[in-house]
Amino acid sequence: MAKNASPAVVAELGRPETPEETAARKAEQSRLYRDRKTLRNLIYAVLVSVGLVIAIVFLVPRTETSLLQPVDYQQVAVQAQASMPVPLTVPALPEGWSSNAAELRSGGADDITSWYIGLISPKNQYVGVTQAVDANPTWLAEQVARGDSAGTVMLDGVEWTAYDNRGTGTDVGNVAYALVTEAGRSTFVVFGTADVDEISTVASAVSEDVLAQPSADETGSDSGSDSGEGTQ
Repeated sequence: MAKNASPAVVAELGRPETPEETAARKAEQSRLYRDRKTLRNLIYAVLVSVGLVIAIVFLVPRTETSLLQPVDYQQVAVQAQASMPVPLTVPALPEGWSSNAAELRSGGADDITSWYIGLISPKNQYVGVTQAVDANPTWLAEQVARGDSAGTVMLDGVEWTAYDNRGTGTDVGNVAYALVTEAGRSTFVVFGTADVDEISTVASAVSEDVLAQPSADETGSDSGSDSGEGTQ
């Protein structure tokens, strides 16, 4: 008995498909398949990428210490001293402190020359020490991010003026808190983003050098310089 070769009736149409309709249906099915496959490939690629990122985060060793090479600021100070008219501060700090920078700088208001030490505290926070010669109020205002005085503190026999910029809501860079004092021709600024206690520790270490500064007359003060802590 011969099989019925009549085209199947499509329920949605109520009749058999025409060749054109059959071709269009197959083309649409092929397109949908390709779209689903592309979406699956995209999701797979995203998952692989996320997995790689997670692996990098958890497997690659990281360090909380500074990536900059330690600097022997005591040795740098010996070399820099020959070009400075005043004794440079070389603070003796407790164990756990390190330095990543030490250099003479020249710039800012009236091109003031200064000695700079960059320090990393035991809590891995930043503290900077700057000792300027014949500084003026404009230079000092720059160093304390134009902050207002927050009173004074006594540290190892030296009176320091505090500048607390932590609550100003403005961008003050690394000068969240600063301590300033003067001796002879030198203006000392100890500042940073570290805790106040850590900044005070450095200022205490600097205080010995502050007390040892010669007077302006002994070092031949530049009479044209308007030194001193300035008002903002």
